[in-house]
Amino acid sequence: MRCRLITILLCFILVGDLPRAHPLTRSKFNAETWVRAKIDELVKAAGAAYESDDALPAYETLLRSIARTIRKRNLSTDEGFAIRYREFLDYIQAISLDQLPGHELGFNVPDKQYFEETRALVGIPEFLTGQSFLRSVSRYETIDRAKSFLRRVNSTRQPGDQLLFFSYTSQHLGTPDNDDSHVRLLIVVPGNAALGVPEKWVQFGVTDPRARPRIRNISVVSAIAASDGTYNAYFKDYFRTYRRDGSISIKGRWELGQGDDNCVRCHKSGVIPIFPEKGSVSPSEEQVVTAVNERYRSYGSPRFDKYLDASKFGPGLGAADRADREHRFGTEFTGTAVASAMKCGICHQRERLGALNWPMDSVIVNSFIKGGKMPLGYKLDESERQQLYQKVIREYFDTDDVNPGILKSWLLGRHRQS
Repeated sequence: MRCRLITILLCFILVGDLPRAHPLTRSKFNAETWVRAKIDELVKAAGAAYESDDALPAYETLLRSIARTIRKRNLSTDEGFAIRYREFLDYIQAISLDQLPGHELGFNVPDKQYFEETRALVGIPEFLTGQSFLRSVSRYETIDRAKSFLRRVNSTRQPGDQLLFFSYTSQHLGTPDNDDSHVRLLIVVPGNAALGVPEKWVQFGVTDPRARPRIRNISVVSAIAASDGTYNAYFKDYFRTYRRDGSISIKGRWELGQGDDNCVRCHKSGVIPIFPEKGSVSPSEEQVVTAVNERYRSYGSPRFDKYLDASKFGPGLGAADRADREHRFGTEFTGTAVASAMKCGICHQRERLGALNWPMDSVIVNSFIKGGKMPLGYKLDESERQQLYQKVIREYFDTDDVNPGILKSWLLGRHRQS
């Protein structure tokens, strides 16, 4: 009996020891297995967030978890891992910037510092802040008075210093303070790159016809061209406050405590070309639209000064080569009109107009492709444009192991030149 009790006790001791071995096994961390799994999860979550803002919280939670593991495991200082997965590490750091406290703009300095350092570059020209002009530009019904004022300003300027301005209706984009507002007055104020004076694109949101809520937003995007074929872009949103006495004040959206947006998510090309709603521009101003877009193309490749290195976001839509595309969509697809139009990456790359990569705004990409504005020079019917959009998005966010999409392939280091 005593021997049997001893045997039973020994069994309990041995069995009791077994669970203690499992945590040691579970605690083993395989960086290679982890990073490949997280790249898949990240690309899938990014694709979902691109399609719907409802998926953004899950994407942001995953991103924080990945960044936390990188810090905890010191993966950035692990020489072997850092060399093997440098694109992944740089990318996580870049796309995590807007999750840092006080970094809503998505730059590598706090928003407060950015606005302090760029104050002179993104200020609204004083002649656009007079009360009479502000009242005129605030409503659709009085916008012609605002244009009359701008014409008077031009009468005092030299030919090379003329303002370019026109009103239009945006096809899909609302203002930061009202998603349903689409009427704009854009004024391009010439600068002088040689003297470091930026060209300013000042855009006033205008209250829609017969609408009661006043649109508050004024956006400024400034551009300073460099001699190397690049230009630096700077951003700021302002809000108007309409007072009971009829006066209108202007203050930065951030200074008002109204938050801000990640600039480069929408402004991959720095300044954005203007493609108005058909029929919304008066015939007398259509040539101004052309002149404005030509001005944009003359700037060169977008940069964001010391505040962001956009190369960390990798290649963008349409950057796949022919072999990848044939593997994904089949050889019979290669000769179609849609395949021929999948050329986003020719113009939208770092050395030209800026890559269309995640994070990016789906409304802009969707409207430019389905609206027939991009790619330039291709005549496709509605169904072909729908197919074009679906395929460039799938090609970018695909997580297939055999033929990964553009984003996953780049994060795995397969686009590396050296």
